[in-house]
Amino acid sequence: MSRVLRIRVPGTSANIGPGFDVVGLSLSLYLTLTVTVPAPPPPSSSYEHPKITYEGEGADEVPLDAYKNLTTRVALYVLRCNNIPYFPSGLLIHCANDIPFGRGLGSSGAAVIAGVLLADALANLRLPTERLLDFALMVERHPDNVTAALVGGFVGSYLKELDDQASEAASVPLSEVLPEYPPDAGKDWGLKPPVPPHGIGHYVRFGWAPCVKALAIIPRFELSTAKAREVLPKEYSRKDLVFNLQRLAVLTTALAQSPPDPDLIYEAMKDRVHQPYRKTLIPGLPEVTSRITPATHPGLLGICLSGAGPTILALATGGFEAIAEDARNIFREQGIEIDWKVLEVVGGSVVEEEKQ
Repeated sequence: MSRVLRIRVPGTSANIGPGFDVVGLSLSLYLTLTVTVPAPPPPSSSYEHPKITYEGEGADEVPLDAYKNLTTRVALYVLRCNNIPYFPSGLLIHCANDIPFGRGLGSSGAAVIAGVLLADALANLRLPTERLLDFALMVERHPDNVTAALVGGFVGSYLKELDDQASEAASVPLSEVLPEYPPDAGKDWGLKPPVPPHGIGHYVRFGWAPCVKALAIIPRFELSTAKAREVLPKEYSRKDLVFNLQRLAVLTTALAQSPPDPDLIYEAMKDRVHQPYRKTLIPGLPEVTSRITPATHPGLLGICLSGAGPTILALATGGFEAIAEDARNIFREQGIEIDWKVLEVVGGSVVEEEKQ
């Protein structure tokens, strides 16, 4: 009897202003996998490698080779860490993706979580959430996006201080966790990956007022997270760190209050740790975040860079079109076009199965 798995993982926005590498928000954009697991073949039959099809955002650039695709490489890593060396023979995976690539909306985090959940479902591992997160953090070393994608909602997370042995295990190079498969690699290549220690990441869900929506203002260019991190300083002043800590402490409660307080939230979503240094990479960012305010745009609560950018996230209870169109005009002054979407804050990843 064959099985059909459906895995749906939300996109995410990280940082939400002052919460750099700390907070994340799951949004109503999805990466959806439909996976057909054939009935086990006769022992004498030859092994068939997985076949991947893909539609939606990134369809022209995503590798369809299971040993090059991020989601399936993560899945194989999790399987092999649990002493399952191969994918089931004849596996069929169809991916439908709504999450734009390279825009600060969690496309890579969603792909990683999809891979972890795929392995868990294929092998009936039934790993607890905390262990699923361990595997994800071996690949995506920052907890904000992957945690929000896995558990959903408005989430704060941190990496635990591990003992020396566990810290070493959690810090192995990504090239050892997800090695590049050489062209002549057989199915037995890379059978012993580094197993993650337990308890790498921890998280808590914050409240969220249902009336608050997320307006994603999406410039039509990509920005890699690596490039956006390169411009950040290695050291910060105490003044700037205290500035962010004060606002983050307020923001995590303010966004749960109903009705929300625009003046409180707008100020609490300001940042001095990452956004000022990324403005050179995102023309129009300072103007959008300073000229669009609750005073000029009723319904707006706060505005910030989404993750590493270039998407700008406006949290609001209304007035979405006016906010988006004024942002469009500001970006056009820089010669940049945008798209925009009003998104809900949603729950975490879902795995469903049916037998055929």
